[in-house]
Amino acid sequence: MSSAELRIAALREQLAQHNHNYYVLDAPTIPDAEYDRLFRELQALEQQHPELRSNDSPTQRVGGEALKAFAQVQHEVPMLSLGNAFSDDDLHDFDRRVREGLGDLLPAGDLFGGGAAVSYTCEPKLDGLAVSLLYENGVLVRGATRGDGSTGEDITLNVRTISNIPLKLHGDGWPQILEVRGEVFMSRAGFAELNARAMAEGSKVFANPRNAAAGSLRQLDSKITASRPLEFCAYGFGRVEQGELSDSQFQILQQFKQWGLPISPELKLVQGAKALLAYYQDIGARRDQLSYDIDGVVYKVDDLAWQAELGFRAREPRWATAHKFPAQEEITTLLDVEFQVGRTGAVTPVARLAPVQVAGVTVSNATLHNMDEVARLGLMVGDSVIIRRAGDVIPQVVSVVLERRPEHARAVEIPHSCPVCGSAVERTQLVKRGKGKASVSEGSVYRCVGRLACQAQRAQAIIHFASRKALDIDGLGDKIVEQLVSQALLHSPADLYQLSFEQIVGLEGFAELSTRNLLQAIAESRTPSLARFIYALGIPDVGEETAKLLARALGSLERVSQALPEVLTYLPDVGLEVAHEIHSFFADAHNQQVIAGLLANGVQLQEEGELHAEFSACATLASLLEKLNIAHVAATGAQRLAERFGSLEAVMAADWLDLRSLERFNEKAAQALRDYFAVPAHVAYAQQLEAQLLAFGMHWNSERKQLSGLPLAGQTWVLTGTLEAMTRDDAKQQLEALGAKVAGSVSAKTHCVVAGPGAGSKLAKAQQLNVPVLDESAFIQQLAALKG
Repeated sequence: MSSAELRIAALREQLAQHNHNYYVLDAPTIPDAEYDRLFRELQALEQQHPELRSNDSPTQRVGGEALKAFAQVQHEVPMLSLGNAFSDDDLHDFDRRVREGLGDLLPAGDLFGGGAAVSYTCEPKLDGLAVSLLYENGVLVRGATRGDGSTGEDITLNVRTISNIPLKLHGDGWPQILEVRGEVFMSRAGFAELNARAMAEGSKVFANPRNAAAGSLRQLDSKITASRPLEFCAYGFGRVEQGELSDSQFQILQQFKQWGLPISPELKLVQGAKALLAYYQDIGARRDQLSYDIDGVVYKVDDLAWQAELGFRAREPRWATAHKFPAQEEITTLLDVEFQVGRTGAVTPVARLAPVQVAGVTVSNATLHNMDEVARLGLMVGDSVIIRRAGDVIPQVVSVVLERRPEHARAVEIPHSCPVCGSAVERTQLVKRGKGKASVSEGSVYRCVGRLACQAQRAQAIIHFASRKALDIDGLGDKIVEQLVSQALLHSPADLYQLSFEQIVGLEGFAELSTRNLLQAIAESRTPSLARFIYALGIPDVGEETAKLLARALGSLERVSQALPEVLTYLPDVGLEVAHEIHSFFADAHNQQVIAGLLANGVQLQEEGELHAEFSACATLASLLEKLNIAHVAATGAQRLAERFGSLEAVMAADWLDLRSLERFNEKAAQALRDYFAVPAHVAYAQQLEAQLLAFGMHWNSERKQLSGLPLAGQTWVLTGTLEAMTRDDAKQQLEALGAKVAGSVSAKTHCVVAGPGAGSKLAKAQQLNVPVLDESAFIQQLAALKG
């Protein structure tokens, strides 16, 4: 190596270490002037030897020309939001749900205790912008915003300008592919400095540090971002390939710190709910003394295996929550309570308030959630009420100031008939399923029974059906749907496909071109994927990810619509309550009529096929017995029954002597089993479950489909660039359905790369390694050939 190369390498190493000491360890070892001298020396050498410049050099944090627009990034591991706790009771409920979810995995406690305490990591919840940093072979190659959790913005050039983000990880031992997740924020001092500079220049000032950080990170010119005092704090990870991390959340963050990634100095590992509350109170007491804004603290189950066991609910993990600090509160007057009707028919009370400023925002409406909440508050129209912005976002009524109640105050009453359609309003019932029985109680929600006869439900159902993540009917916005419904042109989503030119062209806002465009968009939506169609139906508690899972796993609308609740729970992250919602939806005669109307009007589902190979023969006799929820028969007992009797019929026919001879199967369990199968309805349902498992190919005696028998089994594919005819998620699912593994990086073992517009380093590496490359058109042709 030349002397210049050696000096440049030495300077880069020194500056990286000094950055680490300053930003991560908060222990600088040289004065600023000395740092500046070393930095300028490196700049001069790189200018003299441009061939020696490197993207991971400390001098290369500022990007080049301003970007014209941000490219989209598909998060291969979704960036989920967190559930919230707002009170001590909420915190204890979170800890209880975690312990119940872990069940037998949680070690027993002492003789008088209720089980061992769960270990949690605790850290402040920074008020900034969530980002993803992707490192390949230790080098930062991509930065992205969280976006909607599935798709974010490519902000690589901007994150490179943030001083405490290492462009190259320190040390060794990191996975070859490592996605670090964290928060970009602005300190209070940095925010004050930025606004002071803006005022001096006569430019716009920011309202708060969070807005300043978000606005700075989304600049199209990375030089502007570089001029802003942004900081980064790592709190988790996404993709990890070709390497391993610790099995502890706390230890992973310690690894991050060793690799030069900043983590919260307030990070702490504690045991149990009492310690969580103590941490919350401690941070809360010191909140104003911190150098940055926080809006709460975050708790996460420390053990990664336990995180996996607990899984996810909708779009949030069951193993983590954000404990929010009380928001700013104000007093105002409740002028009235109105009732809104939602897509599912829920009749929800909404408080109309005398306008008041809360946390810098004028509030005139607030959520009341449901009538149980109205009763809990003892709320009456005319009351003086305390309002807060729960979680700093949604205004809500906290309490009533009883001493100010006026004489004319009147009670809040749920309407007997729907305020939109006049149909009856009924209170929902809750079914709680336990061992061998179900108890029914009154729910907190009231619903209009008018279904699609109710204009509000009809409009909301069709708006959801046409939304971007559903059938994505361009131009069919809320106002247009409401107009079509009010004109009695739409009574269900199926009616969309019977609309004529003459019916639309005369409506407000429509001319010939806009009418033809709308009809064309509706026509183009006739071939949705099965996943989009399931999501578009608006099944309660079935979001986009659950819809994708149902489509991928079961493969056809027929199987999804026929699946019994216990069969659905064989799919990952589908609990029994969601399974009952899905089953009840498809069992409803009205919903069946709407689906039949859609299919009769030319909707043709795409990507239907067989049960995914992953779920073939996935059921066992033991798991089926466990899912029957027989009192005193848990997983271990179910396994012993399966091993002893071998078939469902033999278990149901087992007599008292057979069961008494079963090792470690106690008398209570034996009696409960006999009592359960003494009920003809239980026998019939168990047989129905087994018959469906056989029909679907999930039964323990079904043929197990080997992934090796699929056309792309054993192959590794890589997707890069922007796909136009399908999303990256769709392409990934189709490849996986054909047996391929979809990786995030290109290597000599990669079988093929699919490159869309904007493909960069992965395409270059594929060409360097002579890996076959397909454009999107060729990829689609190959998919068709493989499926054909």
